[in-house]
Amino acid sequence: MTDKKAEPAWLKPVVDYVPLAIFFAAYLSAPKTDDNSSLLTATAALMIATAIALVISLIVARRVPMMPLITAIIVGVFGGLTLWLKDDTFIKMKPTIVEALFSLILLGGLLFKKPLLKPLLSSAWPMDDTGWHKLTLRFAWFFASMAVLNEIVWRTQSTDFWVSFKVFGLMILTLLFAVAQARLMQRHALPIEADAPKDG
Repeated sequence: MTDKKAEPAWLKPVVDYVPLAIFFAAYLSAPKTDDNSSLLTATAALMIATAIALVISLIVARRVPMMPLITAIIVGVFGGLTLWLKDDTFIKMKPTIVEALFSLILLGGLLFKKPLLKPLLSSAWPMDDTGWHKLTLRFAWFFASMAVLNEIVWRTQSTDFWVSFKVFGLMILTLLFAVAQARLMQRHALPIEADAPKDG
Protein backbone atom coordinates (compact mmCIF):
# COMPACT_ATOMS: atom_id res chain seq x y z
CA MET A 1 0.00 0.00 0.00
CA THR A 2 1.31 3.45 -0.88
CA ASP A 3 0.50 6.82 0.59
CA LYS A 4 0.79 8.54 -2.76
CA LYS A 5 -2.51 10.23 -3.48
CA ALA A 6 -4.16 9.98 -6.86
CA GLU A 7 -3.83 13.27 -8.68
CA PRO A 8 -7.06 14.96 -9.81
CA ALA A 9 -7.24 15.92 -13.47
CA TRP A 10 -7.19 19.66 -12.72
CA LEU A 11 -3.90 19.61 -10.80
CA LYS A 12 -1.41 19.46 -13.66
CA PRO A 13 -3.01 22.32 -15.67
CA VAL A 14 -3.10 24.44 -12.51
CA VAL A 15 0.58 23.83 -11.74
CA ASP A 16 1.72 24.23 -15.35
CA TYR A 17 -0.41 27.04 -16.72
CA VAL A 18 -2.03 29.15 -14.00
CA PRO A 19 1.27 30.87 -13.01
CA LEU A 20 1.82 31.69 -16.68
CA ALA A 21 -1.68 33.14 -16.99
CA ILE A 22 -1.12 35.24 -13.86
CA PHE A 23 2.20 36.47 -15.29
CA PHE A 24 0.45 37.59 -18.48
CA ALA A 25 -2.46 39.22 -16.63
CA ALA A 26 -0.09 41.05 -14.29
CA TYR A 27 1.95 42.33 -17.22
CA LEU A 28 -1.13 43.66 -19.02
CA SER A 29 -2.62 45.30 -15.95
CA ALA A 30 0.56 46.85 -14.52
CA PRO A 31 1.08 50.57 -15.30
CA LYS A 32 3.84 51.01 -17.87
CA THR A 33 5.62 53.97 -16.29
CA ASP A 34 8.99 53.02 -17.72
CA ASP A 35 10.56 50.41 -19.97
CA ASN A 36 10.45 47.45 -17.61
CA SER A 37 8.29 48.24 -14.56
CA SER A 38 5.34 46.17 -15.84
CA LEU A 39 7.63 43.22 -16.46
CA LEU A 40 9.04 43.52 -12.94
CA THR A 41 5.50 43.43 -11.55
CA ALA A 42 4.66 40.42 -13.71
CA THR A 43 7.85 38.68 -12.58
CA ALA A 44 6.92 39.12 -8.91
CA ALA A 45 3.44 37.76 -9.65
CA LEU A 46 4.94 34.78 -11.50
CA MET A 47 7.22 33.93 -8.57
CA ILE A 48 4.37 34.06 -6.06
CA ALA A 49 1.98 32.09 -8.30
CA THR A 50 4.62 29.43 -9.00
CA ALA A 51 5.31 28.96 -5.29
CA ILE A 52 1.58 28.69 -4.53
CA ALA A 53 1.11 26.16 -7.35
CA LEU A 54 3.85 23.94 -5.90
CA VAL A 55 2.30 24.15 -2.43
CA ILE A 56 -1.08 23.13 -3.90
CA SER A 57 0.58 20.17 -5.63
CA LEU A 58 2.25 19.13 -2.37
CA ILE A 59 -1.01 19.36 -0.43
CA VAL A 60 -3.22 17.64 -3.01
CA ALA A 61 -0.85 14.96 -4.39
CA ARG A 62 1.72 14.89 -1.55
CA ARG A 63 4.49 15.36 -4.07
CA VAL A 64 5.98 17.96 -6.38
CA PRO A 65 6.62 16.82 -9.99
CA MET A 66 10.26 17.11 -11.04
CA MET A 67 9.82 19.32 -14.12
CA PRO A 68 7.65 21.98 -12.41
CA LEU A 69 10.09 21.92 -9.49
CA ILE A 70 13.05 22.57 -11.77
CA THR A 71 11.13 25.36 -13.49
CA ALA A 72 10.17 26.87 -10.13
CA ILE A 73 13.79 26.92 -8.96
CA ILE A 74 14.88 28.70 -12.13
CA VAL A 75 11.96 31.14 -11.81
CA GLY A 76 13.06 31.86 -8.26
CA VAL A 77 16.70 32.44 -9.20
CA PHE A 78 16.19 34.48 -12.37
CA GLY A 79 13.09 36.24 -11.09
CA GLY A 80 14.94 37.17 -7.93
CA LEU A 81 17.85 38.57 -9.93
CA THR A 82 15.39 40.50 -12.10
CA LEU A 83 13.75 42.16 -9.10
CA TRP A 84 16.97 42.70 -7.16
CA LEU A 85 18.88 44.30 -10.03
CA LYS A 86 15.77 45.74 -11.74
CA ASP A 87 17.05 44.21 -14.95
CA ASP A 88 14.55 42.28 -17.08
CA THR A 89 17.34 40.48 -18.94
CA PHE A 90 17.31 37.70 -16.36
CA ILE A 91 13.62 36.85 -16.58
CA LYS A 92 13.82 36.98 -20.37
CA MET A 93 16.63 34.42 -20.25
CA LYS A 94 14.62 32.09 -18.01
CA PRO A 95 12.90 30.20 -20.88
CA THR A 96 16.30 29.77 -22.54
CA ILE A 97 17.71 28.14 -19.41
CA VAL A 98 14.64 25.95 -18.85
CA GLU A 99 14.47 24.71 -22.44
CA ALA A 100 18.24 24.15 -22.62
CA LEU A 101 18.19 22.26 -19.31
CA PHE A 102 15.37 19.99 -20.46
CA SER A 103 17.33 19.30 -23.65
CA LEU A 104 20.49 18.43 -21.73
CA ILE A 105 18.58 16.17 -19.33
CA LEU A 106 17.04 14.21 -22.21
CA LEU A 107 20.33 13.97 -24.10
CA GLY A 108 22.10 12.92 -20.92
CA GLY A 109 19.59 10.15 -20.42
CA LEU A 110 20.14 8.90 -23.97
CA LEU A 111 23.90 8.94 -23.36
CA PHE A 112 23.30 6.35 -20.63
CA LYS A 113 20.76 4.51 -22.81
CA LYS A 114 17.84 5.72 -20.72
CA PRO A 115 15.12 7.48 -22.76
CA LEU A 116 13.67 9.57 -19.95
CA LEU A 117 10.34 10.16 -21.68
CA LYS A 118 9.52 6.46 -21.35
CA PRO A 119 8.78 6.40 -17.60
CA LEU A 120 6.81 9.65 -17.99
CA LEU A 121 4.58 8.64 -20.89
CA SER A 122 4.71 4.86 -21.33
CA SER A 123 1.54 4.25 -19.29
CA ALA A 124 -0.42 6.49 -21.66
CA TRP A 125 1.22 5.34 -24.89
CA PRO A 126 3.20 2.06 -24.85
CA MET A 127 5.99 1.97 -27.45
CA ASP A 128 9.03 -0.14 -28.20
CA ASP A 129 12.48 1.02 -27.08
CA THR A 130 13.41 2.30 -30.54
CA GLY A 131 10.36 4.55 -30.54
CA TRP A 132 11.19 5.97 -27.11
CA HIS A 133 14.77 6.64 -28.17
CA LYS A 134 13.66 8.49 -31.32
CA LEU A 135 10.95 10.45 -29.50
CA THR A 136 13.30 11.46 -26.70
CA LEU A 137 15.96 12.56 -29.18
CA ARG A 138 13.44 14.62 -31.14
CA PHE A 139 12.20 16.37 -28.00
CA ALA A 140 15.77 17.04 -26.89
CA TRP A 141 16.54 18.85 -30.15
CA PHE A 142 13.18 20.61 -30.04
CA PHE A 143 13.91 22.02 -26.57
CA ALA A 144 17.35 23.09 -27.75
CA SER A 145 15.76 24.87 -30.72
CA MET A 146 13.28 26.63 -28.44
CA ALA A 147 16.17 27.84 -26.27
CA VAL A 148 17.84 29.37 -29.32
CA LEU A 149 14.55 30.83 -30.55
CA ASN A 150 13.88 32.50 -27.21
CA GLU A 151 17.32 34.11 -27.32
CA ILE A 152 16.62 35.46 -30.80
CA VAL A 153 13.18 36.79 -29.84
CA TRP A 154 14.07 38.64 -26.62
CA ARG A 155 17.24 40.10 -28.11
CA THR A 156 15.60 41.38 -31.30
CA GLN A 157 11.95 42.11 -30.43
CA SER A 158 10.07 44.39 -28.03
CA THR A 159 9.18 43.33 -24.50
CA ASP A 160 5.48 43.22 -25.45
CA PHE A 161 6.27 40.81 -28.28
CA TRP A 162 8.48 38.64 -26.06
CA VAL A 163 5.81 38.37 -23.34
CA SER A 164 3.27 37.15 -25.93
CA PHE A 165 5.86 34.74 -27.33
CA LYS A 166 6.63 33.37 -23.85
CA VAL A 167 2.99 32.92 -22.88
CA PHE A 168 1.51 31.77 -26.19
CA GLY A 169 4.28 31.13 -28.72
CA LEU A 170 6.26 28.53 -26.79
CA MET A 171 3.08 26.73 -25.75
CA ILE A 172 1.67 26.60 -29.29
CA LEU A 173 4.97 25.48 -30.81
CA THR A 174 5.30 22.73 -28.20
CA LEU A 175 1.73 21.55 -28.83
CA LEU A 176 2.24 21.50 -32.60
CA PHE A 177 5.52 19.61 -32.24
CA ALA A 178 3.92 17.04 -29.93
CA VAL A 179 1.04 16.50 -32.36
CA ALA A 180 3.55 16.07 -35.20
CA GLN A 181 5.04 13.08 -33.36
CA ALA A 182 1.81 11.08 -33.66
CA ARG A 183 3.02 9.12 -36.72
CA LEU A 184 6.24 8.13 -34.99
CA MET A 185 4.32 6.99 -31.93
CA GLN A 186 1.87 5.00 -34.06
CA ARG A 187 4.70 3.27 -35.96
CA HIS A 188 6.37 2.14 -32.76
CA ALA A 189 3.25 1.50 -30.65
CA LEU A 190 3.15 -1.86 -28.91
CA PRO A 191 0.21 -4.10 -29.80
CA ILE A 192 -2.55 -4.21 -27.23
CA GLU A 193 -2.64 -7.69 -25.78
CA ALA A 194 -6.13 -9.03 -25.44
CA ASP A 195 -6.88 -11.36 -22.57
CA ALA A 196 -6.78 -14.91 -23.73
CA PRO A 197 -10.21 -16.59 -23.55
CA LYS A 198 -10.53 -19.14 -20.79
CA ASP A 199 -11.64 -22.66 -21.60
CA GLY A 200 -14.78 -23.40 -19.75
